[in-house]
Amino acid sequence: MPGHPFIRFSTFTAIDFETADYYRDSACAVAAVRYENGALAGKFSSLIRPPRKNFAFSYLHGITWEDVKSQPEFSAVWPEIEKLITGVDFIAAHNASFDRSVLHTCCVNAGIPVPKTRFLCTVNLARHRWNIYPTKLPDVCRHLNIQLDHHQAFSDALACAEIVLRIRDNTVPLEAFI
Repeated sequence: MPGHPFIRFSTFTAIDFETADYYRDSACAVAAVRYENGALAGKFSSLIRPPRKNFAFSYLHGITWEDVKSQPEFSAVWPEIEKLITGVDFIAAHNASFDRSVLHTCCVNAGIPVPKTRFLCTVNLARHRWNIYPTKLPDVCRHLNIQLDHHQAFSDALACAEIVLRIRDNTVPLEAFI
């Protein structure tokens, strides 16, 4: 809505990726939760076999090559993700530039058209709406009293959605979009 400082929403999906290494194509886990009019309307979570056996971040999320070597590649889980993001007002993610770049890279590498849906960054939202610093997901969840099992994709996606749902007046400042 040009000229309007806020955008109204009723349907969104929160997404979280965990990656195996420093490259954005190394998604090893994904979770997405869809909300319609404030109610959970769909969810999906899966381990993903990344294109390499290198795991630099197992110490964070606990996922190893042994956990994912028999799991589907991104292209096989894409239809479930696509169902949850089709028709939403936005996709929410904590540090959205990261999750957007993982989604973009995985789609490009799989020959899948990149979704045009805009992202809402809950880092920016937490800073703007509640003046929360530092703004890592555990910090925001602690401030808002949201349960979190950090670096577990499904828990992170649910927490991100809960941050969005905490907006009492159902409006999101446009500057929270990236």
